[in-house]
Amino acid sequence: MVLLTASSLLWHCQAFSNSPELKVHVIKVHDGDTVTLMINGRMRKTRLIGIDAPEMNQRPWGRQAKEHLIDIMNHTDWIVTMETDAVTTDKYGRSLVFLWTNNNELINERMVLDGYAVLFTIRPNVRYKDNFTRAEQRARQERKGIWGVNGLKEAPVKYREKHPRKQYR
Repeated sequence: MVLLTASSLLWHCQAFSNSPELKVHVIKVHDGDTVTLMINGRMRKTRLIGIDAPEMNQRPWGRQAKEHLIDIMNHTDWIVTMETDAVTTDKYGRSLVFLWTNNNELINERMVLDGYAVLFTIRPNVRYKDNFTRAEQRARQERKGIWGVNGLKEAPVKYREKHPRKQYR
């Protein structure tokens, strides 16, 4: 039993170190800000830190955000570098992560810059808040994605408040 506990602790420390050195395989894209990763041989549902993509029922933007994230993953061969921040899990048990491409591009930021997610930071996980703020400003100015004509009508957080469902985990 002690060996199992030590093994679990070792896995937790390796998987959630605050270092951008852990290469992981993306197993599934659930939506524009949630993916399942294979971390040290274990599948973990993860939430991208600092951003909020439209919910799947926020048509057509939820589906488009998911498809955009899939497109980004296709360009990485579904292998990314994972980085965590001060808080490593959310209230639903999902790991909280920043994801990087092999070209050192922050995927979380790319989703905002391309107009498929909004800035959504929760302290203390604010490491790249300035990057996300600039990305959102630029996406708005260039009227990209959700900021364009027929763009998103309601912020994802407001949508969830009006439509509470367990599926947002």
